[in-house]
Amino acid sequence: MLCERGLLRRVAAEIGQLGDFSSLNVIASPTVWKFLRPSLQRGLSGHTKPHIHLIDDGESAKNLSTVEKLARSLVKAGADRQSLLIAVGGGVTGDVAGFVAASYLRGVALVQIPTTVVAQVDSSIGGKTGVNLPEGKNLVGAFYPPRLVLVDPEVLKTLPEREFRSGLAEVIKYGVIADAKLFVFLEANMEAILKRDALAHIIRRSIEIKALVVSRDEKESGLRETLNFGHTFGHALESATRYTRFQHGEAVAWGMMCAALLGHESIDTPPDAMSRIVALVRRMGRLPEWPKISPERLLEFMHSDKKARAGKLRFVLAPRIGRAGSYDGISEKVVLCILRCAPQCLCGLVSETRKRHG
Repeated sequence: MLCERGLLRRVAAEIGQLGDFSSLNVIASPTVWKFLRPSLQRGLSGHTKPHIHLIDDGESAKNLSTVEKLARSLVKAGADRQSLLIAVGGGVTGDVAGFVAASYLRGVALVQIPTTVVAQVDSSIGGKTGVNLPEGKNLVGAFYPPRLVLVDPEVLKTLPEREFRSGLAEVIKYGVIADAKLFVFLEANMEAILKRDALAHIIRRSIEIKALVVSRDEKESGLRETLNFGHTFGHALESATRYTRFQHGEAVAWGMMCAALLGHESIDTPPDAMSRIVALVRRMGRLPEWPKISPERLLEFMHSDKKARAGKLRFVLAPRIGRAGSYDGISEKVVLCILRCAPQCLCGLVSETRKRHG
C-alpha cells in the first residue's frame, strides 16, 4: 500500500518492483479512462502497451454478467496466468476486477488504483472482492488481496461533487468505530474537507485504521465486522431500491444514522454520542430521500446480510464514539421501529443538535 500525491506518474516503476508480467490489462469505466488516460499512459511508459477493458462502474452493473463480460474480454486479449490486472476506478470497478482476478484462470495478479474517496479509504484495502445478487449486496465474492494498492489523492480533484461527498461516510465510520480523535477532527474541519482541503490526513488515517483491523482479522470472523457499521441498514436500502437511488456512501450514511439510533435504543449508546454521529453525517450534504418501501420489506433484505447467522440479524453498534462491536439478539421490533421512524426522527435530531451546539 502506497499513499502519495503524484503516484500515477510512477505506476511503471512501482509495478516493475512486483516482477515481470506477460501482459498488462487495465480495467476502468469509460469516464475514468477518459480523465486518467494521459496520466496512466505516461505512468506506464516503458511497459508493453496495456490492453484496455472498459466496464460500467454503476452499482447496478456490479453483477455476475459484468464478471463474465470482463473475463471473456481478457480471453480475447490473450491474458494468461502471468498477466496483471490493474483496476482503476471506484469501489465497483475494484470489487468486480478483484473478483475476476481471483477467479480468472484460478487467480492472476492484481493492482488496485482507487480513484474515489470510498475506494481509497475502504474498498481497495483488505482484499474483499465481490458482486451483488438481486437478493442482496456482495453475496458472491472472494478474499483476494491485491499485490499492490496505489493511492494518489490528486485524482480526487476531478471527482464529481456528489460522489466526493458520499465517500466521506466511510471516513466518518472510522471515527465512530475506532478513533475518537479522528471524529473530533472531522467535526472541526468538515467545511474545509468539503472544499477538498485537509484530505491527506483523513485518507492516511482511514487507511491506517482499515489496514490495522484487516491485519488482525483477515477473513472477517470478528473484529473486521466492525468495519460494517451502518452497512446492514445501508445494504438493505441499496438492494431494495435495486442500486439505482443511492450511491454506496449515501446508503451507508443513512445506515450509520439508523445504527446510532439502534445503539441508543438497544445498548445504551449515550444520547450525545448518538446525536453527534447523526449531526456529522448530515453535514456531508443532502442525501437522497428515504424510499417509500415498507419497514417489513427492508427487514427482509437485512436478513440477507452477510453478518446474519442462523437467520438471526447481527448489527455493528457503537457504545461510544471511537469504539464499536457486533451484537446479536437485537429485537426485530426495535429494528422495525427504527426503519419506520428514521426519516422524520433523524431530521429532528439534527435540528436539535445544531441548536445545542451552535
